[in-house]
Amino acid sequence: MAKKTIADTPAVPAHYEVADVAAVQALVRGEADADQQKRAIKWLIECGAGTYDFHYYENMNHTAFALGRAFVGQQVVKLTRLNLHSLRRGENG
Repeated sequence: MAKKTIADTPAVPAHYEVADVAAVQALVRGEADADQQKRAIKWLIECGAGTYDFHYYENMNHTAFALGRAFVGQQVVKLTRLNLHSLRRGENG
């Protein structure tokens, strides 16, 4: 995946490559192999949601948009790190 630069506004389509499209589409169809699954989730977190990008802009609306977009990625990351065993026992929220 190519490195992004900070845009003037966060409301621009996320960068993607053909392999990203193929991975996401295979994931949605339930046919993604292990590498495609990893690529699709990585694209969602890093590019689609911009989770690790700079989220503050001079325009408050742009900042709110960027933070909302990143929140989605943060929730996906959270789900990848929760203790599943504890959740199943009802101890983790």
